[in-house]
Amino acid sequence: MTVHNISTTEDWKAALANNKVVMLDCFATWCGPCKAIAPILVNHSNDEQFKDIFFAKIDVDELPEVSQELGIRAMPTFMLFKDGEKAEELVGANPNALVGLLKKGVEA
Repeated sequence: MTVHNISTTEDWKAALANNKVVMLDCFATWCGPCKAIAPILVNHSNDEQFKDIFFAKIDVDELPEVSQELGIRAMPTFMLFKDGEKAEELVGANPNALVGLLKKGVEA
């Protein structure tokens, strides 16, 4: 797997429509904690136990309309979607909580 960089609203809608479970990382290039946790998310995207999760990320400054629609107020914000609906949210760069969120993604 990999973390897919979503660059358009259409790409985001397609990711939600085409995947049962989506983990979205909402980040900003100027955000230190975002940079710190990004490699951890990449490692998880390659983990066999999370193979059924589609990993995506959006730059909140490049996609303000999606950020507003999702109600992003802080970075990083991680959102777990199941069947196109937001199921869970995590605000902040907390590696242990991120694993917990991903584990909820594989419990279907």
